[in-house]
Amino acid sequence: MAAIKNIIFDLGNVLIHWDPKRVYREVFQGDEDQVDWFLKEICPMDWNENQDAGYPLDRATQDRIDLYPEYEDWIRMYYGRWEEMLGGALESSVEILQELKALDRFRIVALTNWSAETFPIALERYEFLSWFEGIVVSGIEKTRKPFAEIYHICLDRFNFRAEETFFIDDNRRNIEAAQKLGIQSHLFTSADKLRQDLINRGLISS
Repeated sequence: MAAIKNIIFDLGNVLIHWDPKRVYREVFQGDEDQVDWFLKEICPMDWNENQDAGYPLDRATQDRIDLYPEYEDWIRMYYGRWEEMLGGALESSVEILQELKALDRFRIVALTNWSAETFPIALERYEFLSWFEGIVVSGIEKTRKPFAEIYHICLDRFNFRAEETFFIDDNRRNIEAAQKLGIQSHLFTSADKLRQDLINRGLISS
């Protein structure tokens, strides 16, 4: 494998905790079955991903209300209380980012599936987002992972060669899409496992 010169971080649930259940556990008074039902049937993840690719939040909200008018109040909470779905930084992962940056050996950017309308909130809340050379936001680009176009946008924008790039993401299909383009990748499940992979690859010391 080619030597790694570039590192691409995903953000959500790699560096920043995000979970819509934070809101709907309150709505449904801790009934996990109801929470799971709502987030599977009424406001499912593929619907949210459409907004990650640039679809307007107000239009998306109305689309679901038109389908399920009896749940209007709950549907409006999805983006109306979106900030509450954001948790804190995943500190152990942020420490790894900081270590990699301090080495001054790598160009480090982020590639995130995130609505262009809500991403400014994250920029204000998480200071470490300023550490990246740049951030490719799917909602701005009007496409998202795992579509090949957004990986090409990222590689081309920063003049990265795929084989010299290491990509970290918590979604298996996003990892598989990157690997098809020749990008070396890590499926994130924990900071400890990421750290060990980086050590194994000789990118950081133990």
